[in-house]
Amino acid sequence: MRKIGLYPGSFDPLTKGHMDIIKRALKIFDEVVIAVVKNSSKKVLFSLDERKAIIDEVYKTEKNISCISLDSKLSVELANEINALAIIRGLRAMSDFEYEFQIASINRSQNKQIESVFFAAQDKLTFVSSSMVKEIAQYKGKISKFVDPIVEKILEEKIKSSGT
Repeated sequence: MRKIGLYPGSFDPLTKGHMDIIKRALKIFDEVVIAVVKNSSKKVLFSLDERKAIIDEVYKTEKNISCISLDSKLSVELANEINALAIIRGLRAMSDFEYEFQIASINRSQNKQIESVFFAAQDKLTFVSSSMVKEIAQYKGKISKFVDPIVEKILEEKIKSSGT
């Protein structure tokens, strides 16, 4: 049986920090399913479909990585449906741990069979967040260190077309 890991997140946009977590998760899991989630508490630049399309484009040649949209159920429910062994999460700082620990506890209350697996960000990526990348891009700063070239191009076009 294939070991599947589910990596949910808003990915607005996908960063090299996210990509590092995915790469390292593939050392443990046979397959990583990225779930682009609708998070009503976050103001997003890209629509759910646009975020999924970006990830599909970045990983179009990867056979062990797939992407789906998730807007009408809990991540733990999706994990159960796709037979994932665990929900993958990345940690940048201690504040991330506190939040993620709460989410893992809630998920466990919903389904004790689904584990949560945490990956600590590489030191060079601990400060990278989608919010920071968007802000740097809005002020025409250099973002190539933080995102894939595909994401960089799409993000710059989006900002230019939206006038932000």
